[in-house]
Amino acid sequence: MRRKRVLPLAALMLCTPALAGTAPAVAAPQTAPTAAPAAAPAGPLRILLTNDDGYNAPGIRKAFERLTAAGHDVTIVAPLTNQSGTGTKMMSAPAISVKHPEPKVWAVDGTPGDSVAFGLAEVFADEAPDLVVSGTNFGPNVAGLATHSGTVGGAVAALESGVPAIALSTGGLSAPDPVTTVNAMGPTLDFAVKLIDRLRVRARSGPLLPKGVGLNVNHPIVGADGKGTAAGVAATFQDPQNFLEPDFTDAGDGTWKVSVKVALKPAAKGGDVEAVAAGRIAVSPMNSDWNTGPADQAVTSALISGLRP
Repeated sequence: MRRKRVLPLAALMLCTPALAGTAPAVAAPQTAPTAAPAAAPAGPLRILLTNDDGYNAPGIRKAFERLTAAGHDVTIVAPLTNQSGTGTKMMSAPAISVKHPEPKVWAVDGTPGDSVAFGLAEVFADEAPDLVVSGTNFGPNVAGLATHSGTVGGAVAALESGVPAIALSTGGLSAPDPVTTVNAMGPTLDFAVKLIDRLRVRARSGPLLPKGVGLNVNHPIVGADGKGTAAGVAATFQDPQNFLEPDFTDAGDGTWKVSVKVALKPAAKGGDVEAVAAGRIAVSPMNSDWNTGPADQAVTSALISGLRP
């Protein structure tokens, strides 16, 4: 099951040539939500910063430095350990351990969702943050990867609580190289600052994003050293393919060895895989529920018509 592809006008307006110098690919527009979230301030934002790689990972530390340098009030509330691939999992234990190792940093012994939940309930108990930023993640979160991503899961937890959210990821479609990926986090965060500033300016003291809508941003690795500039920005949707294929081999002792291969299929036109493969930044709107829209509801109604318990 895939998340509903929500792309209201406000999201389409984000990805203009001013952000990266090229015209965006335009996905099919859909009905915008009717309700609006709380107004955003005209000045710098109060940001809850989380991730799934752990509170001390290079991506989140670089994000903290860059967003703080841009004038925003940033607080890290992130997992104590690497929680990659945990998706939207949260609240899996009756108690969690939380550390406060330094000012503006909280480390939660749980998932990204747990971290965001703790941050909203305790760290930002007096007033919700203006924005939750999750990442930047080490490696891409496109296509089926996004569905299982802890980075995206942290953003979804914020959306469920009515807080605007952006998931950030850095990486191409090949196996990530540590040095080039970390280098590419610089351009990723430069773009994130531009994007957040665009949100703030366009909000004009109104909502940063339509209620319940977040953005999944995937920045490619450009250049041999990863420091190159992306070819452009595209408003995309989550490609429906899942290109990771697991294989299980019986070890004969009750256990199975697991290996995973990458089997990329042709990219969907206008999707995030196509954009990243072309060296462009993919910006995909997302929401926090699994509704697929009125067309699929009509199909379901037809399928169950006449059925009785």
